[in-house]
Amino acid sequence: MKRLILMAALVLSSIASAPAQTPDRASTLRVVVHANLQILDPVWTTAFITNRHGYLIYDTLYALNSRFEPQPQMAEGHEVLEDGLVYRIRLRDGLRFHDGAPVRSADVLASLRRWMARDSMGQRLASVTASLDAVDERTFEIRLKERYGLVIETLAKAASPAYIMPERIALTPPMTQITETIGSGPFIFVRDEWRPGNRVVYRRNPDYMPRAEPADYMAGGKRPLMERIEWLYIPDQNTALAALNAGEIDYYEAPPLDFIASLERNRNIRIVEIDQLGTQGLIRANQLFPPFNDPRARQAVAHLVRQEDYMRVVVGNPRLYRNFCGAFFQCGSGNDTAVGSEPFRQPNVERARQLLREAGYNGERIVVMQPTDRAQYNAATMVLIQSLRRAGVNVDVQAMDWSTLLSRRANRNPPDQGGYHLFITTHGGPDTAMPVSNTWFNSRCDRANPGWACDMELDAMVGEWSREADPAARRPILERIHRRAWESLPYIPFGQYTQPIAVRANVQGIVAAGMPVYWNIEKR
Repeated sequence: MKRLILMAALVLSSIASAPAQTPDRASTLRVVVHANLQILDPVWTTAFITNRHGYLIYDTLYALNSRFEPQPQMAEGHEVLEDGLVYRIRLRDGLRFHDGAPVRSADVLASLRRWMARDSMGQRLASVTASLDAVDERTFEIRLKERYGLVIETLAKAASPAYIMPERIALTPPMTQITETIGSGPFIFVRDEWRPGNRVVYRRNPDYMPRAEPADYMAGGKRPLMERIEWLYIPDQNTALAALNAGEIDYYEAPPLDFIASLERNRNIRIVEIDQLGTQGLIRANQLFPPFNDPRARQAVAHLVRQEDYMRVVVGNPRLYRNFCGAFFQCGSGNDTAVGSEPFRQPNVERARQLLREAGYNGERIVVMQPTDRAQYNAATMVLIQSLRRAGVNVDVQAMDWSTLLSRRANRNPPDQGGYHLFITTHGGPDTAMPVSNTWFNSRCDRANPGWACDMELDAMVGEWSREADPAARRPILERIHRRAWESLPYIPFGQYTQPIAVRANVQGIVAAGMPVYWNIEKR
């Protein structure tokens, strides 16, 4: 442990060597994050690390509270007019971007248009939108073609939300990454101190205007109490743990789950549960190319999954995971159902081999991307590789760091030309718990997430669910969606678990927001 602490001190001293001035430790929160921040555009990617970067520097029109109810954030409020066909929204007075420019309706409308082109829930809102119009500098309207009951819920989604950017930045084509990072959020990105693969720095926005209400999940007052947030990327878990134990860092975003019990025994460290729903692991197949453009090949992979095998290596601690979860929309949520999962609750290798043959697989190389710097993802990928090989699949394991995988998974080339067949990721939170907002469930072909799930029949069912206002009438639609999903398999679930954070005992004010957020935190 002494050697590890010394190693951690050396690593952190090298990370901290770049600034000309040593920042005040009392007003600086040092965080070990789960991944290297390389992509800065939260519209271009759904990566967790980029989404969390987005919440630091941008703000949203609405946000969810802990009951998953939409609440105004940048919005002052809204009116519903013309029998539900027009939503008139007014911005709070005094909102400004980090460059001092006021936040205008034009900025909002450009941001919404760009986001609607990429986000699954935004796409569905766009499909029923006739126009987006500015009324004045602080007021705008969403005019619908037909009544749609999820307008405000869409603007309040938690994962990959509609971040508001200056108009000139938001006019960047949706498939092109932005180059400027100016928002109106509680912290300001310090580009001069950004060291990809090492460190990201944010400073407090002195002009930010938090709402008066108490912070509640993603809603309420976001008070930036720390002068400086430092994200440190330390892929070696032992080094990160030693740094936390030694007080060299304040906050460990994703501590190894098999170390939670020992960390709980350290009186200088607190384990904090921030996510009431949990995280769902998923295997994503590339549906652009054989064999996984055939649902039988995807079903074959599902027949190789024993969720408890994944959870044992990914999580370890049985208190933190479910032995089996057959729900696409998260076990424990209001849309929890296992309908359709019955054939997949136990592995069936022979059935998997049969389905692969029927899908036309004949021993071709199957490219599996393996993220070596994400311990949990790496462990899950190893289980996947072993199960594929047991079924006679010729697996081509291609190792890379997570940031490289995030870029490569957007590559639409064939697997032998820089593309891929399979990768593993996770998702969670209230957006995952609804068919219309579950990003990886989106099966709209070219407009889906990387892997490009393509099942317009399934998508039509989701549209039907989103238009039904009666929760009781939605339930049978949900079960039809779920049964179809276990046939089509936009992704293959491999388990559900919770990921707490670990902080030093003097770190207070943590908001249970379903993901790490850094407002309202102080060190005492």
